[in-house]
Amino acid sequence: MNVLVFDIETVPDVDTGRRSYDLTDLTDKEVAQVMHSKRMQETEGKSEFLRHPVQRVIAISLVLRTPTRLHVWSIGEPGSPEAELIQRFFDGIERYSPILVSWNGRGFDLPVLHYRGLLHGVNAGRYWETGGNDQGFRWNNYLNRFHERHTDLMDVIAGYEPRAFASLHDVASLLGFPGKLGMSGADVWERFLGGDIEAIRNYCETDVLNTYLIYLRYELMRGKQTPEGYEAGCRALRQALEEESRPHLQAFLKAWNGVSPYVIAVCTVEQLLGEKIIDGATAKIKAKLYRHPLSSFAGENDGAMHRRRATQAQ
Repeated sequence: MNVLVFDIETVPDVDTGRRSYDLTDLTDKEVAQVMHSKRMQETEGKSEFLRHPVQRVIAISLVLRTPTRLHVWSIGEPGSPEAELIQRFFDGIERYSPILVSWNGRGFDLPVLHYRGLLHGVNAGRYWETGGNDQGFRWNNYLNRFHERHTDLMDVIAGYEPRAFASLHDVASLLGFPGKLGMSGADVWERFLGGDIEAIRNYCETDVLNTYLIYLRYELMRGKQTPEGYEAGCRALRQALEEESRPHLQAFLKAWNGVSPYVIAVCTVEQLLGEKIIDGATAKIKAKLYRHPLSSFAGENDGAMHRRRATQAQ
């Protein structure tokens, strides 16, 4: 099955804001400030985060995995129109019928794409299919929260409980993956105003890489992948990144350092021994001492397994 991991970056739709509040004489930055202020009033001071319909899409980044390909990129060019970005995203779904994977895609990315797609007259027939034309989509489609065809990892891993939601950065860091690298969503608007859309696209691409790595671990946890298959998936991504020359992907690869397949066992041993991971090399040396760290001996309880690993690491 093809897998498509996606993430979007947005900025305030100042054109709509300018029309809605009759702000013809203000700059884009000033219009956005008014929009955020109005939103704070609507939420009684709880949030200035703009509603989905007025989030303008400026970047869509993807990791596509097919039986013959693993690739990370951003749709279009830095100056591509929003309509083109959204249409090409849905064209990809039409072509590959992939498993969509996201982090908070159900709560943010897809609703934004719905509204903005309506604005631009986007065609997305395959995405909206629920079984009327293809019976295979009746019980597994992109729209149902509990279907796998769109897997929102934040929602699923939290057991569909909003109180258990966690950030992408926190979960990626927990699992030994790079997480955010020097930029966050809060920086996007200022970067956009400064004309640095390329940096925004690069940031978005590292987000989908983190999401893909979490997806590999999720597939392992739910029994859809073996430990060996999980390691093979990590190696395939590492190889794909090694073939890339773009600096932000090389930075991601360097930050990753290949620790993730062993991070659970490494952290367990260090907690027992009171040691710290100094760098990726330290982690890899320890990991070699007790392969395979993601498996346990039959009949061993957790305490016995941890003691065995601690003994082996000494």
